Amino acid sequence: MLIMSESSQKITHKVLIANRGEIAVRIIRACRDMGFLSIAVYADADIDALHAQMADEAYGLLGNLPSETYLDIAKIITIAKKAGATMVHPGYGFLSERVEFAKSVQDAGLIWVGPNPETIEILGDKVKARQLALQVGAPLVVGTKEPVKDVKEVVEFAHTHGLPIAIKAAFGGGGRGLKVAWHKDEVEELYHSAVREATAAFGRGECFLEQFLHNPRHIEAQIIADKLGNVVVVGTRDCSLQRRNQKLIEESPAPFISEHVEQQIIQASIAICTKANYVGVGTVEFLLSQDGKLSFLEVNTRLQVEHPVTEETTGVDLVIEQLRIAQGLPLSIAQTPKPQGHAIEFRINVEDAANGFLPVAGMITRFDAPTGPGVRLDSGVVAGSSIPAMFDSLIAKLIIVGNNRQQAIARARRALAEFSIEGVACVLPFDRAVIEHPDFCDDFNVHTRWIETEFDTAIASAKRQVPQKEEILTHTFIEIDGKRCKLGLPAQLLAGLSLQTDVNLATPSCGKAALSELIVPSPVSGSLFKWAINDNQRVNAGDVIAIMEAMKMEVQVIAHRHGVLKQIIKEGNYVNADVAIAEIV
Repeated sequence: MLIMSESSQKITHKVLIANRGEIAVRIIRACRDMGFLSIAVYADADIDALHAQMADEAYGLLGNLPSETYLDIAKIITIAKKAGATMVHPGYGFLSERVEFAKSVQDAGLIWVGPNPETIEILGDKVKARQLALQVGAPLVVGTKEPVKDVKEVVEFAHTHGLPIAIKAAFGGGGRGLKVAWHKDEVEELYHSAVREATAAFGRGECFLEQFLHNPRHIEAQIIADKLGNVVVVGTRDCSLQRRNQKLIEESPAPFISEHVEQQIIQASIAICTKANYVGVGTVEFLLSQDGKLSFLEVNTRLQVEHPVTEETTGVDLVIEQLRIAQGLPLSIAQTPKPQGHAIEFRINVEDAANGFLPVAGMITRFDAPTGPGVRLDSGVVAGSSIPAMFDSLIAKLIIVGNNRQQAIARARRALAEFSIEGVACVLPFDRAVIEHPDFCDDFNVHTRWIETEFDTAIASAKRQVPQKEEILTHTFIEIDGKRCKLGLPAQLLAGLSLQTDVNLATPSCGKAALSELIVPSPVSGSLFKWAINDNQRVNAGDVIAIMEAMKMEVQVIAHRHGVLKQIIKEGNYVNADVAIAEIV
C-alpha cells in the first residue's frame, strides 16, 4: 500500500526492516529522513528492544531461535503483507544475502532493497564470484574452482599447495564459516567446524578452499550502482583489525596504501560489479599481502557494518542511497569523491576481550555514550536493554571523525575514555588499549591475525553481571492492531503465580557442587551443540570436550584437569554462563 502525503503529494513508502539491533535502528532513522514509515519485526527476546520501540509499527515473530524468527522467510513475508509494506530492507546478516528471500519479496509484489536475486546468486556463491573475478582480470590467489565434496579434498589441497589454507563458506559472510588451518592435524576438524558454522548461519554448508596469505591487510571498496548502469566506488576502507575473522575496528580511507594499489582496488571493483550487473549498495573485499600482493576476496551483496566511516568521509548517506536506488532513482554522485578527513569505527560488542573475546548476555545497567566534536554513535541499545544470547554480540558502533588520521586517533582516545557500559562485558577496554598501541597508531603494522599473534597488552577480565533487584513493576507487552504496547503490572500481583521453566534452559547451580574443582562450567551463555568426548570417557587437561554455540559462533570447552568426564547437560540444551555442564572426576 502506497500512501500519498497531502502536503507534499509524494509517495510515502512503508519499509519493513527484516533485522534487529543497531542496523534496524539505523534504517528506521533513514526512513524518517526520507519521510517513509518503518515496520519492525522482533523475536520474543527482542520485544523490548530499541528497534521495536522506535519503528512506526512492530510485529512479533513468535519465537527466539534465529531459524524461527529473523531467518523465517514465510513469517516475514506474511507480516509484510499484513502491515501493508511496500519495501523490504534486509539490513546485514540474517537473510540479507539469501536469494530465496529476495525472490520471495519480489514475488509478493514488494520492492526489494538490494541487488537483483540473480546477482546475489552469482556473487553470493564465492566460487562463482572467483570465476567472475578471473574473467575481468581481478587479482586472485590459488583456490578451488568448485566447493569441495569432503574432507579428503581439503587434505589433498593442503598437500598440493601447502599450509596455511583458508576453508571458507561458499555462501554467506561476516567471518562465519571461515577457518584457517595452519597445521595438518587440524585440517579435518576445522573443515567440519566451517561446515557447521556455515549451515547454522546461512542454511548452507558448502565450503571452498584458498591459499591463505600470511598476515595480510583487509582492504575493501564501497560501491553503489543504480538501475541505469552507473557503478561508482564511493571510497576505500581498512578492516584489518579482526578477531575470529570478524572485524572489530575499521577506518576510511584505507591508510598507508599506494596510489597504484588504490587504483587496482577501484578498477577491479567496478569491473566485477559491472560484469555482475550489480544494482544497489555493496562491498568488494581484497587481501593485501605484506609484499604488496593484492588478491580478490569476495563481494558482500549488502550494506556493511562499517558503512558509517565511508559516509562520514564522503558525505554520502548509503542507506538513503539504497532506498533511492530501490525506487529506480539515479545515483546521487557520478564518480569517486575525494575523501574529506579520516574516520575510525569501533564495533562495541558484548564480549570479554580478556577471555578470548567470549560473547556474553545479560542486561545493560549503564550506557553512558560520549559526545562532542567528531563523535557519532549508532546504537541498538540503551541503559536497561537486555542482550539475548542467541543473536550477534554487536550492540553499537562508535564512529570518530577527524581532519586527518592523527586527529581522529586523538578524538577516539577522548571518546573511548568517556564511554561507560556496565552490566555486561564489552570490548571497550580492548579498544582503549589498541588506540594507544604503536602498531596501530604509528607504524600501522596491524594485519588480520595481529590480535592473535602480536597484541600483548594485558586486559583485565570483565566482572560477571550482578543480578539486579526486582522492579516494582513487572513489564510485559501486547499487540493491538499491529502496534506494540507495553504493560506494567505490580510485581506483588504475580507473586503467587509460578512460571513454567523451559526444560532446555539450565540455570546456575549452587552449594558445594558449584564450588567444586571438579566442575566444568559453561564458558558462555549458549547452546551445547556437541559433546566431543563421550560420557564416562577419560580426558586429559587441555582436551576439547564440547562445543558451544553462542551468538552465531562456536566456542570450545576445554578440560581443566585429568580424569573421567561425567556429562551433566545434554546436547542441544541452552545453558547460562558459568553453569556446570560436566564434572571431571
